[in-house]
Amino acid sequence: MKNTALTNVHIKAGAKMVPFAGYNMPVQYEGINAEHETVRNKVGVFDVSHMGEFILKGDHALALIQKVTSNDASKLHDGKVQYSCLPNEEGGIVDDLLVYRIDEKTYMLVVNASNIDKDWNWISKYNSFGVDMKNISDRTSLLAVQGPKAAEALQSLTDIPLAAMEYYTFKKGKFAGIDNVLISATGYTGAGGFEIYFDNEHAELIWDEIFKAGAHLGIKPIGLGARDTLRLEMGFCLYGNDIDDTTSPLEAGLGWVTKFSKEFTNSKALLQQKTMGVARKLVGFEMIDRGIARHDYPIVDAEGNIIGKVTSGTQSPTLQKAIGMGYVKTEFAKEGTEIYISIRDNRVKAKVVKPPFNK
Repeated sequence: MKNTALTNVHIKAGAKMVPFAGYNMPVQYEGINAEHETVRNKVGVFDVSHMGEFILKGDHALALIQKVTSNDASKLHDGKVQYSCLPNEEGGIVDDLLVYRIDEKTYMLVVNASNIDKDWNWISKYNSFGVDMKNISDRTSLLAVQGPKAAEALQSLTDIPLAAMEYYTFKKGKFAGIDNVLISATGYTGAGGFEIYFDNEHAELIWDEIFKAGAHLGIKPIGLGARDTLRLEMGFCLYGNDIDDTTSPLEAGLGWVTKFSKEFTNSKALLQQKTMGVARKLVGFEMIDRGIARHDYPIVDAEGNIIGKVTSGTQSPTLQKAIGMGYVKTEFAKEGTEIYISIRDNRVKAKVVKPPFNK
């Protein structure tokens, strides 16, 4: 099992550690609900250094990215980030990812931890363009500082005007006295905030400086448990749960990152799917009856016929109600439709709602 540069810091802080995507990761410190509230109302810090980072460089870097990703990366300018997918050849998704345009010939791709090798091999397979590819995942640390007070907590550490940064942009500069730190404003919690990328050797110093700078705002370390409840309240997909090699981006509601203005892997088949319509859709739902939907629970109609399955579910700490996402037959996907979750052979009533759950 791999460690991040901060594993020992988490253990000393009393984190409960669990294996996640091949890494030893903190799932919680003081408890998921308390950590969730910290991020929604103040500011918290996630160590997400297990994520993967690839640098693609060269005259044809954009051409390779256009070939393997579903979104239109030609729309990017320097300092802009784009959410995208790597479609496979069978109609599913190899991974979802972020594309950072550093300059006209240099891009950084940020991929999911569990898919680093898979994504690297996939992109390499299509690299007939002579693009220089570097996998910098093992030497790169990444902290996500999230919450409404994130800019205030971090501003004393950098000259970059954080509060003025637009969503899905990034800047490089000095941070906590360290040069060449990349700061972006993408976020996976819906609470606002920043991601900070830097070399592993600076990890403990930067961690300590962030906690000193944000101490007066009640900044706290946050585990992956609260990351999951926060992203689910926003209806953000988690690879391996809500999207995978068998789910199409159109079924998953990711048509907005599937641009048919260019050709990409499997684009013809996906365009045909868009024209014909999909047989199932990823929907959000709220439980009406008491019960929590869990991954892979069947979704059924009033007669008990299986119409889909749950991909993610939890008790929402903010809303104080059980919420979830899952695929259902398209005729059951309309907002307000009553569906049932099969929990230990009991039909538990729910209704389809449009994410984000936390409005």
